[in-house]
Amino acid sequence: MAVGKEEVEIVKARTDTREYRRIVLPNSLQVLLIADPDTDKCAASMSVSVGSFSDPQGLEGLAHFLEHMLFYASEKYPLEDSYSKYITEHGGCTNAFTSSENTNYYFDVNTDGFEEALDRFAQFFIKPLMSADATTREIKAVDSENQKNLLSDVWRMNQLQKHLSMEGHPYHKFSTGNWDTLEVGPKAKGLDTRHELIKFYEENYSANLMHLVIYAKEKLDKIQNMVEDKFQDIRNTDGSCFHCPGQPCTSEHLQILVRTVPIKEGHKLRIVWPVTPEIRHYKEGPCIYLGHLIGHEGEGSLFYVLKTLGWATGLSAGEAEWTLEFSFFKVVIDLTDAGHEHMQDIIGLLFKYIDLLKQSGIHKWIFDELSAVCETKFHYQDKIPPIDYAVNVASNMQIYPPKDWLVGSSLPSMFSQGSIQMVLEELSIDNIRIFWESKKFEGHTDKVEPWYGTAYSIEKITSSMIQEWMLCSPNENLHLPAPNVFIPTDLSLKSAQENVKFPVLLRKSSYSRLWFKPDTMFSTPKAYVKIDFNCPYAGNSPEAEVLTDIFTRLLMDCLNEYAYYAQVAGLYYGISHTDCGFQVTLVGYNHKLRILLESVVEKIATFKVKPDRFSVIKETVTKEYQNYKFQQPYQQAMYYCSLILQDHAWPWMEELGVLPHLEAEDLAKFVPVMLSRAFLECYIAGNIETSEAESMIQCIEDVFFSGPKPICQALLPSQHVTNRIVKLERGMSYFYPAEGLNPNDENSALVHYIQVHRDDFVLNVKLQLFALIAKQPAFHQLRSVEQLGYITVLMQRNDSGIRGVQFIIQSTVQGPGNIDLRVEAFLKMFESKLYEMTNEEFKSNVNALIDMKLEKHKNLREECRFYWREISDGTLKFDRRESEVAALRQLTQQELIDFFNECIKVGAPQRKTLSIGVYGNLHSSEYTAEKSEPVQPYSLKIDDIFSFRRSQSLYGSFRGVSDHSKL
Repeated sequence: MAVGKEEVEIVKARTDTREYRRIVLPNSLQVLLIADPDTDKCAASMSVSVGSFSDPQGLEGLAHFLEHMLFYASEKYPLEDSYSKYITEHGGCTNAFTSSENTNYYFDVNTDGFEEALDRFAQFFIKPLMSADATTREIKAVDSENQKNLLSDVWRMNQLQKHLSMEGHPYHKFSTGNWDTLEVGPKAKGLDTRHELIKFYEENYSANLMHLVIYAKEKLDKIQNMVEDKFQDIRNTDGSCFHCPGQPCTSEHLQILVRTVPIKEGHKLRIVWPVTPEIRHYKEGPCIYLGHLIGHEGEGSLFYVLKTLGWATGLSAGEAEWTLEFSFFKVVIDLTDAGHEHMQDIIGLLFKYIDLLKQSGIHKWIFDELSAVCETKFHYQDKIPPIDYAVNVASNMQIYPPKDWLVGSSLPSMFSQGSIQMVLEELSIDNIRIFWESKKFEGHTDKVEPWYGTAYSIEKITSSMIQEWMLCSPNENLHLPAPNVFIPTDLSLKSAQENVKFPVLLRKSSYSRLWFKPDTMFSTPKAYVKIDFNCPYAGNSPEAEVLTDIFTRLLMDCLNEYAYYAQVAGLYYGISHTDCGFQVTLVGYNHKLRILLESVVEKIATFKVKPDRFSVIKETVTKEYQNYKFQQPYQQAMYYCSLILQDHAWPWMEELGVLPHLEAEDLAKFVPVMLSRAFLECYIAGNIETSEAESMIQCIEDVFFSGPKPICQALLPSQHVTNRIVKLERGMSYFYPAEGLNPNDENSALVHYIQVHRDDFVLNVKLQLFALIAKQPAFHQLRSVEQLGYITVLMQRNDSGIRGVQFIIQSTVQGPGNIDLRVEAFLKMFESKLYEMTNEEFKSNVNALIDMKLEKHKNLREECRFYWREISDGTLKFDRRESEVAALRQLTQQELIDFFNECIKVGAPQRKTLSIGVYGNLHSSEYTAEKSEPVQPYSLKIDDIFSFRRSQSLYGSFRGVSDHSKL
């Protein structure tokens, strides 16, 4: 049987120059080929139409476990983990995920390594090897993954919603798997997990149930030949696609109010309705239309009213967790303490808004406006990394007809009053599930969800109760949104005067500095504006830092109902505090960007504190600080590492300590002082002309620095902001032990940081090459072989231009002290691998790193992030990639070995290490022992972070050094 090449017209964006071809192999494997001659990376994604809904009873997590096991080895490539080694050494990455109805495997790689990578990838679907030894080890990895989720509210609440559904329905299942479901339980029933795994693979992994996306640089014919050659041997057993048996909720699971206790501080309401899946009407977009209105944040919206009443801090609405057979429409509301006391009023107002939608009818103008926004978004979409694009499209292939594989549900174009009305009617009182989360329910629940141990109770509610809530809720002026003035109508491209490769210093005064880069790469009607207010008084104490944070949130808060329209129209903004002030960022369509920028600037200049909003924001910030203790242990370890290294960092405990004493009048007094001295570091890029960029900054300067009583004055020479990092002593090992902040968390974590040098092209590439070569062996040894924990990472670290490398490991099986020993044992083992590396292997790794460095930016945001990092760190090496490639081309293997021996090798005279150990409750006795253990020579235990920080030398700052500022 010949390969089917169907000339289906696949709808693509007007700006998309890539070529597409759909083919069907003789084994019924459906493939989409994507040819992109401009790409620097190739990618593939295989979506298999089987997921956790297909797990056999008593083997929960089997589909997810198979996803872990498949990449280990194959008959053609039997060496364990050789696939991920090959991918990593060729500048790529690989991963997979399991959802309810499909499992997706994907990778990307530098273009020269694609053909062999694809062959290795294909073999997993032809003849995988799932050895008994690897099976036992990888069950531990799945269990470790589950352990990290046990105290996560997202996972807990998701499982609780599943738990409260029909027991026989696949939605009810636990999908991750753990040691009990994959090892203990099967053994007790006389089942061999490996045998069940192979059986599951053979029954479900059939070519006719697979969809493959190939994203490559070559022409379509060449890609097609490669795919035919490598994937034709996947067997086709004519497997049948899994079909869900309708809605998972019966009347028993509807009209319920579930009170549940979260891990973190804060109150939430989740209102859920089973509805007709939008996928059946995806051109009509009923859930998109209703989600847009119920989730709107402009004046007259449900959120606006709840916010004005001081009851809510966030609201989202839309379809979630959908399949072809069932779907849920969810409204999620983040409540304040006051809002928690008004739950009934809030539900009442929600139904009043739904009634408003029913009474005012379905409006074609609203649908047309939404449709226009979606169309502009689709046709001017940013290019994204090929790996992400391949995954998105492969996921669509299972669901949509071929012409809509790229579009999916993103282009609602057919106005259908009937389909919107149908879903609107389903958002009814007698179809509702309410999940109400709060720590205030602690001790007032009588049930426990079995997989995560979430405490909850259920109360049946009636239609008359909700009608009563509606009657008693406040009479507020709820109304539909106004027409959106921010929708861009001018999408023309400005002509860049010259082909500017790097940002240029366009304008400089004692008040500001403007870096500018016109778009010469992306040909898109979008722009990026960053205004960084360097204010020395903003970060000089914990109080100042907290007040600056509250100030930026209050600005966002008072702009929200106006700027939300801009966000809907594809123009995004943010105001966030930094360690030395705050910054304003705008990104999106350039047509109306200046209007939004001027509104933001005006709000900053005329800022007034509203006491009621101050109280709400203060409450939110307080809860966020209180929730720091519920971070994953590895995140806590990384936080301590930053606190030790960064000279100006204030600890969150001190910031939480000052919060209760801060009032609205403190902020009112603080803001004029904070703004009294400022320097504006600005970056403007994209579809904007030079004169326009200069005029924007001149306008901002006029607002803040001109007039008889200017808001801001220029910084004094001594006030320019610096960022300085602790310089660890050579030959020394530092260790900071800390107890995990959540006494219920069993996980421990280690960050083993090796500080190397201050930014320097030659040293940078030596460090980067070491990290590239060591990354996969570290993962293989510490995760796959030793099974220390699911989170096992070796990565580079860059603190304001100070470079190093860090191992990050989270574990329940070993405490931090033992993990630290395993890291050092790995480095000793790696030493011999480095010495034994052939010249050919060395050159291959160098070339992989060069290819990674020469990879073009995909879109304006990505390019701006790269250049802004140079500006914000003060390094200003805009030609970094080219300079580092030049240094790499000169690098010899002996120089790399010498670098390793001097800076990385255990016991090396230049080596500087800092190990942070966070001890979970399984290893608390080790923490006690560690505190009293004698210190080894050339090592130092850090007892007090701030005494240590004060006693150390500091690296010089790149930032705030005046000779960088010359025009």
